[in-house]
Amino acid sequence: MRDGELDSVDEQILYHLQRDARRTSSREIGEALGLSPSTIRTRLNELEDSGIVRGYHVDVDYERAGYPLYTKIVCTATVPDRDDLASRARRIEGVTAVREVMTGERNVYVNAIGESHDDLNRIATELDELGLTVVDEQLVREEYVCPYHGFRGEETRGGDEDGSGDDESPGRDGDDGDTTG
Repeated sequence: MRDGELDSVDEQILYHLQRDARRTSSREIGEALGLSPSTIRTRLNELEDSGIVRGYHVDVDYERAGYPLYTKIVCTATVPDRDDLASRARRIEGVTAVREVMTGERNVYVNAIGESHDDLNRIATELDELGLTVVDEQLVREEYVCPYHGFRGEETRGGDEDGSGDDESPGRDGDDGDTTG
C-alpha cells in the first residue's frame, strides 16, 4: 500500500479476511496469493495502521442468543443534528448498528433486536425521544453478509476458489454494517 492506495494484493487480503477473518490465517492467504505468510502479516499490519482495517467483528446470531426479533428502523434527522443523533442512538439498549445516510429524508438507519414487540416499541420510542423521526420499521427475517467481490482479484472473478461462486457467508449485520464498512 502506497499513500493510502490499495494494490491488488491488499485488495485480495481484504477479500479473504471479509470471507472469514477468524478462520483465515496469513499462511492460507499467502498460499492463495503465492506470497509468504510474513509478507501477508506485514501487509495486514499496514492496513491496520492506516485505518483501512478498523477491526474484526463477531457475527452474532441474535435469534439463537435469545433475541428473535430483528428490525431495521428508518429515521429522519435534520442535517445539522444527524451526526449527534446517530451517535446517541447507538447507546439505546437493543440497538446493534446505526448508519448515517448522506442524502434524502431517510437519513438514519437503525438496526435493533429484541425479545418481544414491546422491546422494539421501546427502542422506537427512545429514538423518537432523542429527536429522530421514525419513518418506517422493517422486521427482518434474515440478513446475509458477503465480502466485496471487487477485492477478489482478476484471476478469481466470477466465483470463489473452487469455482462454485458460492463464497457468501450468512449472518446478521451486527455493527456499523459488517466488515465491508
